[in-house]
Amino acid sequence: MQLNAWSFAEDNYLFSAFDIAIKQYDHTMGLLIKNGTVVTAADFHRADVLIEGEHVKAIGHDLKADGAEVVDAKGMFVMPGGIDPHVHLDMPFMGTFSSDDYSTGTLAALHGGTTTVIDFILQTQGKSLRHALETWQGRMNGNLFGDLSWHMAVTDFNDDTKKEVKEMIEQEGITSFKTFMAYKGALMIDDRQMVGLMNEVKAHGGIVTVHATNGDMIDFLVQKHRTEGKLSPLYHYLSQPEITEAEATGRFADMASYTGVPAYIVHMTCEGALNHVREAARRNQRVLAETCIQYLLLDASLYEKPDGAKWVMSPPLREKKDQAALWGAIDQGTVQVVATDHCPFSMEQKAMGKDDFSKIPNGHPAIEHRMELLFSEGVNKKRITVNKFVEVTATNPAKIFGMFPRKGTIGIGSDADIILFDPNEKHTLSAKTHHMNTDYSGYEGMQLTGKVKTTILRGQVAVHNGEVKIKKGYGQFVKRNKVSGML
Repeated sequence: MQLNAWSFAEDNYLFSAFDIAIKQYDHTMGLLIKNGTVVTAADFHRADVLIEGEHVKAIGHDLKADGAEVVDAKGMFVMPGGIDPHVHLDMPFMGTFSSDDYSTGTLAALHGGTTTVIDFILQTQGKSLRHALETWQGRMNGNLFGDLSWHMAVTDFNDDTKKEVKEMIEQEGITSFKTFMAYKGALMIDDRQMVGLMNEVKAHGGIVTVHATNGDMIDFLVQKHRTEGKLSPLYHYLSQPEITEAEATGRFADMASYTGVPAYIVHMTCEGALNHVREAARRNQRVLAETCIQYLLLDASLYEKPDGAKWVMSPPLREKKDQAALWGAIDQGTVQVVATDHCPFSMEQKAMGKDDFSKIPNGHPAIEHRMELLFSEGVNKKRITVNKFVEVTATNPAKIFGMFPRKGTIGIGSDADIILFDPNEKHTLSAKTHHMNTDYSGYEGMQLTGKVKTTILRGQVAVHNGEVKIKKGYGQFVKRNKVSGML
């Protein structure tokens, strides 16, 4: 049911914004969420939720539990904590590091209702996957507020790397392998390596994901524009036209079809790429697709602004017609996930490219606002249902990446990763109030309706009304199962 003010027809009860009092409670005694409306990918019903320890113990009407802390969630949606499967924390890139590390990034995520993120380990060319894993573990250990897992980005697939794929899946619980068809000389692999990796990942029950843009064509256009003295942020966009993404998407889908590997395209931005996914479906191939919140809401006209460097990311923002295509694809189920590709930099870092667009660090801060932006612009504007909202922000990422039903839903025995969401509270986004470690917002001054009031992580109130209730180190690494086959 979608209304500007959320209501139940059966009893004419109108939700209203209010504050709920939550005290620190004994984690062992449990938490009872009463009078809320439980929303999952499949359900929408008034119910109580009982949490014991880190897990959901019971869901039902008029639940009671001696000694449990009671939270009155009247007027709130009780929804699964979000899963953002595309973030870059403390990531080395273009001579600097993304400005959110594992503590600031996962805490900002919790403020916005995202309880689990999947980050990327980047293999250094010439070195092993194990070396990359140990490097990223050193950055992560002891620093998590929220839960986290990893994708392994393979940048040098060879006989030694091939042997490590099974080890990563079966021993480390890293079951997804990222590939780049761009960033030549640093991250990009060729088609021969791609097919080899696909065969090995398929053999051991993993999934291959891809940054699908044509790196050779992009490099050609970057150099062309630089030679012509066209150096403003607009030429970042013009160096990556739609065809670069569409061509690479089709090529990746063809290779995945040939090898039979489960395939997932990250940060899809445009109608041309989406059409290749539809073509794959016509031959009975399932190619999974993710878009990001910025591609649904922002467009390439921003690159003509004096501060256009704020929105330099790869792939770049596209056109209004691409936004419409992506919203439709989410509603139709062709795009299964809305993520962020959160890779923030400060304006000082962005200024590295003030005289040359090709030197601007690529990335955009969004980890904190994905859930509220998608609800306000998607559900409230009737582009998607509230069940679809849960599906693309939590349930589908959990299913695709081997965490369901532990995460991504509110079910008996599932991790008690839950948000209490006020669907009617209005608020304004600003760098002055956000918790991401960057000094600007790509959505400065944007007014939203719908706000995360409380975030619960594995049974513990993590953030309530902006107040942090847990300590750094509470977050855990999540080992994932092989491809679940649930989608």
